[in-house]
Amino acid sequence: MPNGEFAARKLLRQRKRQRLLKKWLKRRKFKLKEKYDPVGPVPRAKGLVLQKFIVEQKQPHSGQIKCIRVQLIKNNKVVGAFVPGDGSINFIDEHDEVIIEGMGGSQRGQMGCIPGMKYKAVAVNGADLDLVRRGKLEKPKR
Repeated sequence: MPNGEFAARKLLRQRKRQRLLKKWLKRRKFKLKEKYDPVGPVPRAKGLVLQKFIVEQKQPHSGQIKCIRVQLIKNNKVVGAFVPGDGSINFIDEHDEVIIEGMGGSQRGQMGCIPGMKYKAVAVNGADLDLVRRGKLEKPKR
């Protein structure tokens, strides 16, 4: 560490360089979420279901995870989304309108043993998926 009478400029430059090593600050400063995240800076996005498919769980677990492929309305990008809840996949058909949101994996990544899925389905045709699954709400026709 320089500690002379004229060391302030060098200290400031070092501090600035060190701060950019922090991942969260770098993402915020260079607006990397807006540039590279298909959903963009918003927490939820609306899209159309292209297909339903099944994914195998990662190594220590065994099981099949029900997923959907969604084309986002805002920018036409195609992403995969996990469908939470037992039997929820039965209420989602192709060409339905779904709302997806991030799953909350560390550093905007996948969650747990679900390979490659960063998003989950929250609502179908404007109705909350959990309420539709429990029978409290009927899925609207589109």
